[in-house]
Amino acid sequence: MSRPLLQVTAAVSALALVPLATGAMAQVDTNSYRELDVFMDVYNQVKSQYVDTVDNKVLVKGAIQGMLAALDPHSSYVDALDFENLRIQTEGNYGGLGLTVTQEDGAVKVIAPTEDTPAFRAGIKSGDYITHINGQLIFGEALDKAIEGMRGEPGTKVTLTIVRPGRDKPLELTMAREIIIQKPVKWEVKDGIGIVNINTFSASTGADTRAAIVAIEKSLGRRPTGYIVDLRSNGGGLLNQAIEVSDAFLERGEIVSQRGRARTDIERYYARPGDLTKGAPIIVLVDAGTASASEIVAGALQDHHRAIVMGERTFGKGSVQTLLQLGESNALRLTTARYYTPSGKSVQEGGIEPDLIVPQLSDPDYKTRPVFREADLRRHLINEAKVDNKALEEDDKTDPRFAATAEQLEKQGVKDFQLQYALKTIGRLAPAPQVAQARPAGKR
Repeated sequence: MSRPLLQVTAAVSALALVPLATGAMAQVDTNSYRELDVFMDVYNQVKSQYVDTVDNKVLVKGAIQGMLAALDPHSSYVDALDFENLRIQTEGNYGGLGLTVTQEDGAVKVIAPTEDTPAFRAGIKSGDYITHINGQLIFGEALDKAIEGMRGEPGTKVTLTIVRPGRDKPLELTMAREIIIQKPVKWEVKDGIGIVNINTFSASTGADTRAAIVAIEKSLGRRPTGYIVDLRSNGGGLLNQAIEVSDAFLERGEIVSQRGRARTDIERYYARPGDLTKGAPIIVLVDAGTASASEIVAGALQDHHRAIVMGERTFGKGSVQTLLQLGESNALRLTTARYYTPSGKSVQEGGIEPDLIVPQLSDPDYKTRPVFREADLRRHLINEAKVDNKALEEDDKTDPRFAATAEQLEKQGVKDFQLQYALKTIGRLAPAPQVAQARPAGKR
């Protein structure tokens, strides 16, 4: 689970702990002091007039959280529990269901289930709302309490009540908790094609991706026909790991740039010589859950024409967060920059548009389930380019290639239509085998 600090959709961060020094603070002008006087007047009135006695720490923490909530959805105050969640996301394991959640108007909303976890196998999907845990209403409760209710000893059971937009009745799902082991990268081979499934960008994702490429070649005893890099429902993670993953597939060139408030505040990151796949065809699978660090990888490979991006438009989170250390167990998680793809495009709000739009036909709810993206978050950063995807998303013409229903595909044994379509496409992209032609008789 995660709190707003660790929203999968907000996970791309330059996770350096930066001491909050006086020199790094913005100058406070006279008007700022006047506003602070107003704040102190309110603080004193609450302390003296509120119906119950209120602890100073509660008021100060609430004021900090309110100030950061007024900025954007990804800036937040980091307390001790947030640090523990951050450690879990980047390196640790826990007992639970494998869900990443956020809170929206008092409701607990699912950002994404982690693959191969109880929540994933039970069919919980992005955009679902959790209303009850073991029959107890959790609406309006602190998100921490909901997270605590879903975590627990492996083997113990928990029942969630799920409200899914587009469905008339709630779903009651009972699951057994498991040890959720962070496996950022998994790989397999199908039809001579290497599939690299990247679930998150934690501390070892870059190294694990390189190892997967080597393991695929070793298992085949040759180079694969091509590679599928699956970034679906990957909400991001560490910025440096997105750079490492992109570097594994690129020979040269810029991977990403991040730009701060000042025009001169620009950092660029470049690929080192050496494409580990030796130029093999690549398809990158994306969907609405592909966010931040994942969008950096998809955007870099797309802009360099190194891969075909296939699937659905991505989440659209184009901002970078930095952890500014305040004390031993607290910090400020602040949005400090926007990132841009090699062509200079910001994915904020608009996301990455696939080269080939392929719906997930094997999901029976894909037409009715609302899509949850960055642009749906309150106070999200605005893309100066004013991206408008309505014309693309309102195209209701049926592509004959994508006319099959989920039931028809299930009868054919197709559980993942997008992956199957990518496998067929890689097969068509592969160079045809060279066949020696026989010489006409009588000629030498």
